Amino acid sequence: MLAQSTYESPLGEMTLLADDDHLLGVWFQDQQYFGGTVDLRLVPRQETRVLITAGRWLEAFFAGAQPEPRLVPVQLSGTAYRQAVLCALLEVPYGAVTTYGELAAVVSRRLGRRAAPRAIGGAVAHNPLSVIVPCHRVIGQAGALVGYAGGIDRKMMLLGMEGHTVDVDRQCLVADQPAAG
Repeated sequence: MLAQSTYESPLGEMTLLADDDHLLGVWFQDQQYFGGTVDLRLVPRQETRVLITAGRWLEAFFAGAQPEPRLVPVQLSGTAYRQAVLCALLEVPYGAVTTYGELAAVVSRRLGRRAAPRAIGGAVAHNPLSVIVPCHRVIGQAGALVGYAGGIDRKMMLLGMEGHTVDVDRQCLVADQPAAG
């Protein structure tokens, strides 16, 4: 059975979706692809073990802790390609960033076929588990803060929370900071 709850983050209200065993979605209220393919109007609001665990994880994250994403039982959804991208995102450590090109190389090795950075961008944009699956850690070439379904302002704030210096006017990272990969 599906259930949903809300979490009041410092960056705005978030909706959490879970089944009995897994977290299925975390979205900012106004982000692109809100709810994914689920009509959230039909899902009851209630607290479940999974939703409580996810809320505690988000609370720790926004308090500046570095909670391990795997502490929340998530169910990755979508095609095998999208799931490979989400798995690769889970490996980008707190405080690190990676580029779409670097992520494409990782996914290409795992799938045994070429993954184009543009296709990676589409998969990242449809990430249904915002913040927990850290798509905000993906940047463009030369530190450009391109794309984020939750909004570029939130991406800048999330990266700032993780210790990055962001040039708000140019929407890029200020210093060369190590990328994951």
